Formats: sequence, structure tokens, C-alpha cells
Amino acid sequence: MEGSRRAIAIRQLQDAKRLSGKSYNQIAEETGLTNVYVAQLLRRQAQLKPETVPKLRAALPQLLDDHIQEMMLPPMRCYDPCLIQEPTIYRLNEAVMHFGESIKEIVNEEFGDGIMSAIDFYCSVDKVKGVDGKDRVVITFDGKYLPYTEQKVEHMASRRPS
Repeated sequence: MEGSRRAIAIRQLQDAKRLSGKSYNQIAEETGLTNVYVAQLLRRQAQLKPETVPKLRAALPQLLDDHIQEMMLPPMRCYDPCLIQEPTIYRLNEAVMHFGESIKEIVNEEFGDGIMSAIDFYCSVDKVKGVDGKDRVVITFDGKYLPYTEQKVEHMASRRPS
């Protein structure tokens, strides 16, 4: 999907959400998806699966058949490089960079040498009250652990005898 067509589709999807009067949390509850995944769907950053279509149609009846068909296509997962200038995104990036090395050390200590998948991954944003009674943001990254493999020639399919 080219840039301007993609932008139009995103605007139309966001309009459908706005017209519904529902929050991401409400749509998530009705569909069984996480609130962030709903947002990803409506920003064309995730692919709508066939089994979710009826639930999403019920939650957002303003969606047209064309919208649903577009959402079922594999998305172009990208972002505008200027996005980092948006304060919430800048602070989130800053937090990950500030705590990143410590998080990496704990992942390695708990799991071994590896990474957290961003494909087999769940994300949610929640609002809680802190001990001082003030609102707090809780962002959960729930990713599958992927260990690095030792690269032995005998395990390479491309090096096996035919």
C-alpha cells in the first residue's frame, strides 16, 4: 500500500473508532484482543485474522467491507521517523534506553543468551493508582524468549548433503 493510500485507510479506520464512541479498552474487551493490538489494527500495523472479523464488526459496525478486506492484508509495518519527536514516544524510547542494559542483564541472567521476540509478542497499556493515589501508566511487554543458537555447520540445512 503506497503512503497516501495507507494514510487514507488509517484515517478511515480511526474515524470508525471515533464514531463508535468507544475506547481502545472497550473494543479490546469486546474482541478479546489487547488494547494495543486493537490500536495496531486500526493503524494498519497488524493483520486482522478471519476469526476476529465478526467480533471487530460487532464492536465497530462503522467499518466497511473495504476496511475489513484492507485490514486482512499483511500490513506494511513501518513508522514515520519523525514519530520520535512526539513526547510520549520520546519518553518511552528514553525509558527503554535508560533501563535497557539492566533489563538485558536480567533477561540473560534468568533465561540465558537470547532475546525477547517482538513477533510472538503481546503488549498492553493499563492505568493504575499509585501508592500516592496518583494515576500511573503500566506498559506490559510479554514476548516469547528466543535463545541464540550455536551456529554449527552440521545443523545448517543448506550444508547438508543432497
